[in-house]
Amino acid sequence: MTLVGRAALLLAFAAALYAVGAALWSRRTARRALLASAERGVWAVFITTTCAAVTMWVLLLTDRFDVADVAGYSNQSLGWRYKITALWGSQPGSLLLWMWLLSIVAVLVVVTNRRRNRDLIPVVIAVLMGTAVFFTSVLSFITSPFATVSPVPGDGRGLNPLLQNVYMESHPPLLYIGYVGLSVPFAFAIAALVTRRLDGTWLTSVRRWTIASWMFLTTGIMLGSRWAYEELGWGGYWAWDPVENAALMPWLVATAFLHSVMVQERRGMLRIWNMVLIIMTFTLALFGTFLTRSGILSSVHAFGESTLGAYFLALIVVVLGGSFALLFTRLPALRSRNSLESYVSREAIFLYNNLLLVGLAFAVFWGTMFPILSEVVQGQKITVGQGFFNQVAAPIGVALLFLTGVGPLIPWRRASPRELRRRFGVPLVIAAMAMIPAFIYGQDGAHWWAAAAIILGAFTLACLLGEFWRGMKAHHGLGDTSWVGSFGRLFTRNRRRYGGYVVHLGVVSVIVAIACQGAFSTQGDLALRTGQGGEVAGYRFTNEGGTRTSDDHKMSVAVTLGVSDGGGRVATLTPGVDVFTAQQQRSSEVAVDTSPFRDVYVVLVGLTPDGLARISVFINPMMMWIWVGGLIMVTGALVAAWPARRPRKAIVPSATGADGRGRE
Repeated sequence: MTLVGRAALLLAFAAALYAVGAALWSRRTARRALLASAERGVWAVFITTTCAAVTMWVLLLTDRFDVADVAGYSNQSLGWRYKITALWGSQPGSLLLWMWLLSIVAVLVVVTNRRRNRDLIPVVIAVLMGTAVFFTSVLSFITSPFATVSPVPGDGRGLNPLLQNVYMESHPPLLYIGYVGLSVPFAFAIAALVTRRLDGTWLTSVRRWTIASWMFLTTGIMLGSRWAYEELGWGGYWAWDPVENAALMPWLVATAFLHSVMVQERRGMLRIWNMVLIIMTFTLALFGTFLTRSGILSSVHAFGESTLGAYFLALIVVVLGGSFALLFTRLPALRSRNSLESYVSREAIFLYNNLLLVGLAFAVFWGTMFPILSEVVQGQKITVGQGFFNQVAAPIGVALLFLTGVGPLIPWRRASPRELRRRFGVPLVIAAMAMIPAFIYGQDGAHWWAAAAIILGAFTLACLLGEFWRGMKAHHGLGDTSWVGSFGRLFTRNRRRYGGYVVHLGVVSVIVAIACQGAFSTQGDLALRTGQGGEVAGYRFTNEGGTRTSDDHKMSVAVTLGVSDGGGRVATLTPGVDVFTAQQQRSSEVAVDTSPFRDVYVVLVGLTPDGLARISVFINPMMMWIWVGGLIMVTGALVAAWPARRPRKAIVPSATGADGRGRE
């Protein structure tokens, strides 16, 4: 079966190489048969890559420990679900998953463009299959998932215990779908530049691809944060880890593109800027893969030392250099005929939004790469701590929250003072009311950004809900429509607009919750013997006894804690620690009690034989609303990307009469 897998990858490499050549030659010669052959080459890449992926899963499920990846990332005791997820636990397996997803995306592009964009498709196929050539060559000649070991071990090492988590079953694939999906807008942008079709056609073709990719990236980032919160046992959910940053950067730039593309569609502006954003988004997706596999930065998510960094760096250089060289030759054709008429207009707000998002992405990039730059310049690696990222992200997040509310209410071109007073009167009153609790909780001045987030969150929420109210009122005023029906019509008539508003509601929830959690969380450590209790932030924790268990694969200890506040018992928590025998690795089993206003988060640090339990307690306010906000954002993106219902054609009677034949 290893030979089958290797052969499938070699055939995928050959098919991708052929598809690139056939697509480019079909454009040069205008031969439709060659383009059809290139499209069949895309299908061949999909079939052969699917064969390789299925083969790898069969090897994992049947415990073929003669295969290096099976021996290194699976064992006999591992459940079938984690044997499947072990595919992306290894570096070669994760690259195979990436390539398989890329082949699926390429097929979808071919299928959905059978009758449109025929002048763009040859270049689109060449770009997508050119990327496939790179990945299949790496899998075939540099790091094969089908490499074998000798002598064959009796059992495998097993999957990293930290990855044996329900969120890690879906977090990496969702991120990869987002990364791979971003290759489609990039391919269409390059095709538009090559063919000089620089009107809005390519934007229409990639809008839903970009929204869908953004949605998968959002979901992957949120699930990864949830995994870090529950599995790593440090009380937080985001540590500005290099690989976390690698996922955040393309998300930020893609968010900027989704806003600025509306300016191009409506006003014909920012055409060069949008090309730059698309190129940078795809490049940052490749950069994330480079960080994970180069071994140049330490990360809990990375694959450690690797020889692949140079290859990915070369790919990034080629993509950046080639794309910007092509863009430079098309600058005269891309220049906008319209210009910014007022600094108080919707296009101006989108521009400010873009500058903040790209500025934050650059700050994250600078902080992530600073250890490497410092080592090159000064000879020593200087790590940038969380404080730098938080100091940069806090004011930018607050400013973005303000623009999230202002943007939908300001008209295009220019806004009159009278219009501004009419639209922002109620939101400003609500923001003024929110100042009271904001300043009560943030009166020490150390957490001004949290107070600002609460005030602006109330302002933005009022702005967005006002937009829903005005839309419902307009539909209800037409008659024959209930208020519920009017609300539904907002989404059936303009899914992109109101889906975007739903996303903005999620953004409000996430930013305000992050600000409150960062400013008002409390942490304390307790050492409790059986029957003893201690307090942290008004909660009393009582040690009700510990347990110890062991089997052939792991040793576990846990302690039962009664949690009470002034009103009585609120929860029973059982934090624990597992030590896995094969890996000699420790894994925390945190215990969390969640309510709408706070999480009580407990980590067992250690349990002595005489029953002394050392625990760390974190009281994290508003944590639920980070996850709820993420769900709202994904829901809004799904609404915005969902195809609009096509209007029904009128039923016209035919000459055949009453039997109904001939009707449309």
